[in-house]
Amino acid sequence: MRWDGQRLDADEGSALPGMPSIRGLLRSVQVAEFPGVTLHEVRCRSALNAVPGPSAMPFRWTINPYRGCSHACTYCFARGSHEWLELDSGHDFDSQIVVKTNLVDVLRRELARPSWNRGHVALGTNTDPYQRAEGRYTLMPGVIDALARSGTPFSILTKGTLARRDVPLLAAVSKDVPVGLGVSLAIWDDELHAALEPGVPTPRARLELVRTITGAGLSCGVFLAPVLPGLTDDEESLDATIGAIAGAGASGATVLALHLRPGARQWFMAWLARAHPDLVARYEQLYRRGAYVPAEYRAWLSKRVMPILARHGLGRQAGGTARGVADDAAGVPGLPGDAEGEFPAGSLPDGPTTSAPGAASGPEQLSLL
Repeated sequence: MRWDGQRLDADEGSALPGMPSIRGLLRSVQVAEFPGVTLHEVRCRSALNAVPGPSAMPFRWTINPYRGCSHACTYCFARGSHEWLELDSGHDFDSQIVVKTNLVDVLRRELARPSWNRGHVALGTNTDPYQRAEGRYTLMPGVIDALARSGTPFSILTKGTLARRDVPLLAAVSKDVPVGLGVSLAIWDDELHAALEPGVPTPRARLELVRTITGAGLSCGVFLAPVLPGLTDDEESLDATIGAIAGAGASGATVLALHLRPGARQWFMAWLARAHPDLVARYEQLYRRGAYVPAEYRAWLSKRVMPILARHGLGRQAGGTARGVADDAAGVPGLPGDAEGEFPAGSLPDGPTTSAPGAASGPEQLSLL
């Protein structure tokens, strides 16, 4: 295993066999409340991660309190990052969780530097900051406090209902610094959710989190992501999910289709072969060019989604093309095995983004949407 960047030599007798020699590792523990999960406690040298190179992202910095994620989403795009630690992107990503125990202290030092420019910091861009380990280590309140005290705007994207614990704190600091909050919701069907997101709170529990956030006077968008071709992109599924999102009081919705990066691709396709072998050939066609596939699906999905968003009050107030949606929303005829209006060959790297009519981010809040 590789732990570059965590070079504080430490040895701990409780580390698992083979682990004490790793520099920066304090100990590896297995606790009864997290069966099958190993928590690797490390001391990090840095907390803020710069987004490399030119980026279309609305942020230049990220913080990841954890590496790996016990939410265990089969489709998670971040799976490949675990291979950098010489762990596999499948079961290890779900069960070998790295915890940066000194993160808050390191972050406070970095934010106190005269060179810190108070650039937007995003949390939840790689693995979820409110996964189950957060209940044990309670890193996020310190992170939130440190960012707010330094005057640094930040945003959080999560699937973890543990975030409810910190809503009062987030509401308080939003008076002093811009805060953006988003909840991710990929699947509304309970059976499919259990199969693909076994460690994630139920969809209904996450919408209760949205209600808690908005009830505290904060805006909260929902990321309907990823939409799974052939599984959750039918009109009935989209209508049910978007209707529930609107009913929870979300300030907006962002729709993104599945993309399959290395690591996630192998893990997801293995599940697909077991659960839906009839879809394997079509996925291979869809993703034949890599993680992202042709823009036709983007246009097709946009054509399907936009009227549903509008019907549930999440459509755009003004005209114009939503971010990342192709102007040509024509269907994709002539593809082998595709009936009109069904599962076309393509993908959506950037999907329709909408805000509810009348929803706006005030000076004290930073929208994720």
